[in-house]
This record gives sequence, structure tokens and C-alpha cells, in this order.
Amino acid sequence: MMHMPKWQNFLVITQQPIFTPEQCDAIIDIGRKEKIQEAKIGNSEYNNNSKLDYSTRITNVSFIPFNKIPPMYDKLEEVITSINLNYFMFDGIKLNEFAQYTEYNEGGFYDWHMDSHIAGIESPTNRKISMTCLLSDPSEFEGGDLLFSEVHKGKAPIKLKRGQAVFFASFLRHKVDTVTKGNRKSLVVWFGGPPFK
Repeated sequence: MMHMPKWQNFLVITQQPIFTPEQCDAIIDIGRKEKIQEAKIGNSEYNNNSKLDYSTRITNVSFIPFNKIPPMYDKLEEVITSINLNYFMFDGIKLNEFAQYTEYNEGGFYDWHMDSHIAGIESPTNRKISMTCLLSDPSEFEGGDLLFSEVHKGKAPIKLKRGQAVFFASFLRHKVDTVTKGNRKSLVVWFGGPPFK
């Protein structure tokens, strides 16, 4: 029977925020200046079957081009290099998709899902590591907890500070619970690489 090495972890929370409050404000400002749209299920750019599904997801998103905020992308490259080396050790990890700016208004949620398709389709690359960084101050919203199906059975949800991030294997099932008050703003990023062997 094969076992994963004891040091390997598929869910990592940064000890300190990766972005300052000022940097979070700048990301929010840029995210709101891009075209904000209702988030769909599926990926029309690659398989032409994306759709709105309010029973699964109610979220507003925009995508931040690489040239709009290079310092943010430089920081993400720096952090993922360290996180991958120390915890995941996945081959060829690169940032090759635009970051997604996400807003969950009151009533917003995203039901159980994975960020990578089990057959490796529906994305421009094989997504291996996903990241969610909280851009809001936690006092600005209620609910909206990030949960993982295998991690949170009977355990407390992850509570991030402003600018703090959680990195996780893209094949982990996760959800964002319904926001019951306020507005939860986050940055979602996917890091890809060659197929798993």
C-alpha cells in the first residue's frame, strides 16, 4: 500500500497575510473596474457549455489581466513557489490563468465543487493548486465560510484574516457557504502544470 509522505499536505493556510490591507483595497479596486459578471458553471471558453445555475452558484466575478497589477502576480508567483516546495511538491506549477476577483453578496454561495475536472478537461491547463485569499475585513460579512468535504466533517470552518490565503489541491471538494450579511470579497487563483502521473 502506498502512503503519502508525512510532510505533504493538500491544504495549507498561510500563517500571515500575503497582502496588506492597502494591497487588498487595490485588488478590489482593479477587480471592480474589470467586467463584473454573474458567475457560471462550466467554462464556455473551452467547452461551450457554461450556464447560470442559481441552485449551485450565486457569485459575481471579474478576471484581472496580468498587465493590470504586476506586483500582485509577482507576489503570487513568489508565494506559490515556496508553498509548493514545502507542502505539495507538484511538478511544473505555473500561474497561467488570470486571477478571479469574486464577490459574494448577501445570499451568495457556491455549492460543493472541484476546481479541476477529474478527466483533465474544461480548463486551459491541468489545475493542480487553487488559492483563495480573503480581501474583505472579516467584520464586513457573516457566513460565507470556506469548507472542504473531507477536512471539515464536524470541524470548525476556516476563518481567514484580511489578506490571508488558503492553498489547496484543486481536486479537493469545497464550497462557500451562503453569505447571510454583508459582502465577502476574495481573490481566487489557479496554478497549473503537466498532468499528474
